Amino acid sequence: MGRMRRFLVVIVPVAFLAVLALAQGPVAPTEVHEIQMTAKKYEYNPNVITVKKGEHVKLIITALDRDHGFKLEAYGIDQKLKKGEATTIEFTADKTGTFEFKCSEFCGMGHGKMKGKLVVEE
Repeated sequence: MGRMRRFLVVIVPVAFLAVLALAQGPVAPTEVHEIQMTAKKYEYNPNVITVKKGEHVKLIITALDRDHGFKLEAYGIDQKLKKGEATTIEFTADKTGTFEFKCSEFCGMGHGKMKGKLVVEE
């Protein structure tokens, strides 16, 4: 009887978890669109980013020459980019359209021209 009891103690919880997993149905994998970027004196490279609606976007941005910033107002993002450090910014592209991003850390006379675009396609 001891073996049967141990068997039930192990099998019943495992079976219960399996039934729960099946009841939830298959989980769709989340698309991750990873983009390596650089920021340096008045420019982002690339300065146009194109993704699909619904994608999980992962930007990895390295400021090469000094501290910069990355501001994407449409998605509520405003991140400082420290010189020489890769900074990861993640969000889900849940709205279609073209959205401006810009440097949010004053970086010199051309600071106002340091811009780019996020294009989210259907």
